[in-house]
Amino acid sequence: MKKYILILSALFLLSSCSIFRGKKNVKTIEEYEQEVILPEEKEEEKIFTGKETIADFLGEYVQVKYPHHQFKKYIYVSIKRQKLYLIENNKIIKKYIVSTAAKGIGNKEGSEQTPPGLHIIKKKIGEGIPMGGRFESRVYTGKTAPIYSDTTRSLTDDVTSRILWLHGEESGINKGRRVDSFKRLIYIHGTSEEGRLGTPASHGCIRMKNEDVIELYSLVEEGTPVLILKN
Repeated sequence: MKKYILILSALFLLSSCSIFRGKKNVKTIEEYEQEVILPEEKEEEKIFTGKETIADFLGEYVQVKYPHHQFKKYIYVSIKRQKLYLIENNKIIKKYIVSTAAKGIGNKEGSEQTPPGLHIIKKKIGEGIPMGGRFESRVYTGKTAPIYSDTTRSLTDDVTSRILWLHGEESGINKGRRVDSFKRLIYIHGTSEEGRLGTPASHGCIRMKNEDVIELYSLVEEGTPVLILKN
């Protein structure tokens, strides 16, 4: 663990130095992706024990990277693993299979990619809506979407059951002109394409199984941090 803390400290110092050298304080996606390297899943088993592996490492990372934010409870989305972790007090309390964007990681308006970096849950939508309830423009239609357990593709990009609307917290990465996650309508939400979870399949949002997003909705609050990383 000390080795990873030293790496994080060095990255933080390098980032600070680049600002003082007069460079723009806006990173490319490629630069951003290099800032944190989590162990491979097989490597995790060799280095750590228990399910605190990722949580312990990320606890150190977020303290260095985001010193002005509180991370008592937060969501971590791993694009590489296609998993979402709910972490509280540096322990993983829930883990879910998800689908991020079929077109990969990216922040630009119209890219249909999942944006990286720190977000918060700005709005929770869907309290009391039945499982599979279909939304249009964040309004419940009164209809239930068909749920596919195989790899069938829906004719519509259904948003179902619950919506956690994300707001970017990093200017130039997921906040501001042309890269604004909130304006891009990036959600964590239920999907009718449950059989495709575990593989990148969305148009930028983070899709979840309907019963899972209902559970997650009940466990988080507006303002909860959401960290999205490629690793």
